[in-house]
Amino acid sequence: MDSPHGAAVKAEDFGLKGPRGWAFRGVGVDAAPGSLIAVEGPSGSGRTCLLLALTGRMKPTRGHAEIGRHRLPKKMAAVRRIAALGPVPGVNDLDQALTVAEQLREGALLQRRYDAPVRALLRPRAERRAHAKARIDAALAAAGLDLAALPKGPRTSVRDLERLEAVRLSIAIALLGSPRLLALDDLDLKLSDTERTEAWDLLRSIAARGITVLAVCSEAPADAVVLRTCPKDPDAPDASTKKDAGTKSDADAKSDAGTKNDAGKKNDTGTGTDTDADAGHDDTKGADDALAEAGRA
Repeated sequence: MDSPHGAAVKAEDFGLKGPRGWAFRGVGVDAAPGSLIAVEGPSGSGRTCLLLALTGRMKPTRGHAEIGRHRLPKKMAAVRRIAALGPVPGVNDLDQALTVAEQLREGALLQRRYDAPVRALLRPRAERRAHAKARIDAALAAAGLDLAALPKGPRTSVRDLERLEAVRLSIAIALLGSPRLLALDDLDLKLSDTERTEAWDLLRSIAARGITVLAVCSEAPADAVVLRTCPKDPDAPDASTKKDAGTKSDADAKSDAGTKNDAGKKNDTGTGTDTDADAGHDDTKGADDALAEAGRA
């Protein structure tokens, strides 16, 4: 059962195929609300496609998933209403021409325009501004972004932010809509070891609030529920996931996680980027094609 804040994430035999092959396939997971879920694998292995499919932005072609009580692919719009995107390059990039304050105001306006009830638009202007400021302040606090510590405060240009500061800003904007699932791509890209630790600590703090967090990374922390999109070492033990206390990943639910790549190796969680007999192309092309074909919402 879902918590008031987070959304359970479940999937069985979940897959997406592009014109030239599978972006991912055979995914199985069962994570409780408030879990920290990591999609681990090398760049080009279908990680972003999996993230977008689980948040209702890409339509899967095989199996099903449930986000909260909304079943995919049938309820993609409902999933989009409860799942917010943090930084996802090429999908919701920050506007480099804006200041941090302008980017936050734009995010608050868009959230109010598309997600808030109609009655909220009828409030007096001063009340709307005060409400927006309170939401922005709360989101910044949750994302750990102190505007006063920036070089020019709120007037700092987005293009001048450090990588971790930009991640925090994107997360703050995503949190403005009070999502039940927060999803981020390439979390550890261009971060030092210290910054990577800070980023994961931030996501843990958000998950501790009850919000389910789904993050794409190259190397997952030990306490996350892990979905891997890279081939498994054939000499490694047959354990497919790491687990949080109280959450688990249903690796055994994928009987055909025995999808094989050209070398005949099985994937860790079946999030394989291998090719079918009819595909004949590499996994990177399958993921790229799926991204190009998807209608992003």
